[in-house]
Amino acid sequence: MTTSSFDRHAAWSHRLGAQYDGRGTNFALFSDHAERVELCLFDGETERRLDLPEMQGGIWFGYLPDVHPGQRYGYRVHGPYDPASGHRFNPNKLLIDPYARQLDGSVTHDPAIFGYEMESGDDTTFDTRDSAPFVPKGYVTDPSYDWDEDKVLRHRWRDSVFYEAHVRGMTMQRPDVPEDLRGTFAGLAQQPVIDHLRRIGVTALELLPVHTFLQDDYLLEKGLTNYWGYNTLNFFAPERRYLKSGEWGEIKDMVRRYHDADIEVILDVVYNHTAEGSELGPTLSFRGIDNLSYYLHGEDARHCYDTTGCGNTVNVAHPMVLRMVLDSLRHWVQEMHVDGFRFDLASTLGREATGFEREGSFFAAIRQDPVLSSIKLIAEPWDIGDGGYQVGGFPWPFREWNDKFRDDVRGFWRRGGGLKGALAERLCGSPVQFDHSNRPASSSINFVAAHDGFTLWDVVSYNEKHNEANGEDNRDGHDHNLSDNMGVEGAAEDADITAARLRRARAMLSTLMLSRGVPMLLGGDEVGNSQGGNNNAYCQDNEIGWIDWDTGHDLSGTVADLAELRRRIPALRETRFDSDTCVTRWFGPDGADMEDGDWDDDSDPVVMCHEAEGQAVLIVVNGGDDAELVLHEEGYTLDFVSEPETATLDGTALSMGWQTVAVLSKAIEERTDPDDLEETDPEEDAA
Repeated sequence: MTTSSFDRHAAWSHRLGAQYDGRGTNFALFSDHAERVELCLFDGETERRLDLPEMQGGIWFGYLPDVHPGQRYGYRVHGPYDPASGHRFNPNKLLIDPYARQLDGSVTHDPAIFGYEMESGDDTTFDTRDSAPFVPKGYVTDPSYDWDEDKVLRHRWRDSVFYEAHVRGMTMQRPDVPEDLRGTFAGLAQQPVIDHLRRIGVTALELLPVHTFLQDDYLLEKGLTNYWGYNTLNFFAPERRYLKSGEWGEIKDMVRRYHDADIEVILDVVYNHTAEGSELGPTLSFRGIDNLSYYLHGEDARHCYDTTGCGNTVNVAHPMVLRMVLDSLRHWVQEMHVDGFRFDLASTLGREATGFEREGSFFAAIRQDPVLSSIKLIAEPWDIGDGGYQVGGFPWPFREWNDKFRDDVRGFWRRGGGLKGALAERLCGSPVQFDHSNRPASSSINFVAAHDGFTLWDVVSYNEKHNEANGEDNRDGHDHNLSDNMGVEGAAEDADITAARLRRARAMLSTLMLSRGVPMLLGGDEVGNSQGGNNNAYCQDNEIGWIDWDTGHDLSGTVADLAELRRRIPALRETRFDSDTCVTRWFGPDGADMEDGDWDDDSDPVVMCHEAEGQAVLIVVNGGDDAELVLHEEGYTLDFVSEPETATLDGTALSMGWQTVAVLSKAIEERTDPDDLEETDPEEDAA
């Protein structure tokens, strides 16, 4: 425990958080409406309180010369307790520094963590119990790390293949990862895991949230946990359960290992809300520091304005809150070397006073930032508020999760009928959504399965969701799964049904990997992983939510072949929509151009002819039964079939098996428009 006083001449306000400089630590906290801020230093259970001596522009700060890495700390913030005016200051509550780089301990669900008398249910009451024993403490960290020559990677979007996974779920059942490392960043960094991703052509690992998050009391009471982590408690500190060593350097080790393998690391981040919930939630950090600044409120300042379904909405329109988000993003890029972010419920981040605004302050701040504008930025383009569905509505350089791709591909392959035209749009990069505002075709992040919903294997194995293990009588999770069990609900002993499921899964993976845009695989889909029909496994930190690497339904060879095909044929990675130098044509099974009436029957094969990069590539999609086709011209080579040995090519005669995808190609003289000779790849500057 330090015994020194603040050095007022060494203090600074321009960097928030606990900043160690090799001699001491500067502490700085933003609270525009506070009247006094106490820094609380902990040595075991002993607490020492020191008033931060300086305040400028709402930033309270002070420098302690002999505070070193490892010092545990928190804050108590004094001010009015006036819920009707939006103020909820209560110095009896120990508060987590929003900028804490690491946290020690976890939240204990006790009535003392609430700013009001929780038992009464009346948030206008004032609670006098001390919450310090029940709240994690921040601790001062040493930022030094030997990165050697490592730097953030810059894979072109056109060359990218994403793989969405969970830190724990990825390795908990991998026999080639040491048991004591499973479920941690150290386990994720093991060579067999990296080798597997390289073998199937992955260029970017996208991790579900790794920021410190809260375990919900109601889940713990049911013997469940917040597995996915979409309930952030702090935007800088990593989730301690994922650290085998307990130190944040373990993440840096993992990132460096992936960079050595030429694989980017992308983080799923949740800046739209926090774990403090509604006005009836606990006071753990932001609410007690400055509730009126950090959260959005309606006309009634007592209540939170909620567009997320999680009780509150972070007020990114406030300049200091926006700064916190940007500082957090830069921290993970500059300190941790991650390569990009996927923004959960990103429509919330674009909300201004008039609603969603694609030119709003959040997007403008990121687009002009010299660090953040050059990394990979991905939006989940929706929230639950009015006008929240914004697929195609985000500004460049953001890319977007495209749920229209998921729904149309699933619907087509289950023979839903009338979806051939919709499938053609998805193969072309969803131009209705993205061919505007000079956006490239790689604006669409294509997927057929993600963490939220059925896995790919469950899409072909279940007609209905089976979420009974979640303890909500199967009421949770959506019912719009666009799935087909192909004759038996769940696991099937019939070899023909299993073969049919594998066939359809290969066709869906082929559609994903061959469409314009950026393909994203759900971790485990390449090995036929199932969640037993659970389409909302957010609380299943167990065999339901973890990847089963020994299913007997291995599809990784197909994924690897498709990834190699994308690398080998540049036209499959085209980022331009149709132009004078990039042309798409459509043919029916007779080799004639498709006409309006030909799009109605999904059972007839359709041929997409894409000419670019000096190649003509045919993508032949047969959603129906065995078929005989006539190609529109000769000279093509059969490069890939989703169901090997079920297709043959003789001149222009192509024979295809049922529910299969084929790729054919040949070299052509590339089309050139003299007016386009000076144009560059639309991704050139963003690469």
